[in-house]
Amino acid sequence: MEQSNSHIDPNDLLIFAYVAELGSFSRAAEKMGLPKSTASRRLAGLEQRLGERLLLRTTRRQTVTEFGLQLLEHARQVVSEVDAVAALREHRQSAPSGRLRVSMPSDFANLLLVDTLAAFAATHPRILLELDLSPRRVDLLGEGFDLAIRIGELPDDGMLAARRLTEVSTGLYASPAYLAESGHPAKPEDLVHHNTVGLLGANGEPANWALSKGEARWEGVPAARVTANSPELLIRLAGAGAGIAAAPDYFALADVRQGRLVRVLPDWCLPSQTVSAVFPGRKLMPAKTRAFIDTLQATFGGMSAAARQPSGRKI
Repeated sequence: MEQSNSHIDPNDLLIFAYVAELGSFSRAAEKMGLPKSTASRRLAGLEQRLGERLLLRTTRRQTVTEFGLQLLEHARQVVSEVDAVAALREHRQSAPSGRLRVSMPSDFANLLLVDTLAAFAATHPRILLELDLSPRRVDLLGEGFDLAIRIGELPDDGMLAARRLTEVSTGLYASPAYLAESGHPAKPEDLVHHNTVGLLGANGEPANWALSKGEARWEGVPAARVTANSPELLIRLAGAGAGIAAAPDYFALADVRQGRLVRVLPDWCLPSQTVSAVFPGRKLMPAKTRAFIDTLQATFGGMSAAARQPSGRKI
């Protein structure tokens, strides 16, 4: 084979890596700013120079060949180096800039971070902030996200890094009108005689209430008249008098201050959960990502201690 034909263009390895990771020529081409036809042609040329197929393509799916999987390890290193150079460029800029894609729960955005997000946009006019509030857990690397806010235990993933933002404690809340009519429960066992609004778990079943007070424990699933998979909606329903809801203290804080909600069984609490910022584990974090994380940490650090009661158990 002639030397000119044996040369491997690193850009072709980038195309292969993106096609393999994203599962689509269209998405890979969009990520690199190329026409789909160009990406397809260049990958075909790479296969010709290597003398082996990298992808097996049908009308419905594509599969990476055995040889392609071996080459993919090297192609990912090229992607990593390109990302590192881009991060270095952004880090050296005097003002953070570029598109910042962030995934976060809609409850956090709507109940806690509206003012913070508006202030961030005003402070960093060169950053285009793109928020995804869908409930699904996005693939940061595969879908090109810069950051995700996640609650609870994080899976072990060597490709991602995380920074703890805060600890969220959870309590029981109801409206003053509901409690005036139905009475205040004096102990957890009294909850079975009350109307509740319950959070649906990932399995589609109402989430368990595991209450603790020092060494004392109570666990159960009170019968709920209404269930939903949105903590924000549960708070609204509780404020409207539908019953007692278990809600993160952060989320209920504004309603408590305005008199729409009252803490029920205030000496008892549910397990707390850690809120983390998760991002690609680059050696050098882009300036735009660092600026956003710093803003989030300042926001949570400045919130009232009344909304951040320690629970004694961390995930």
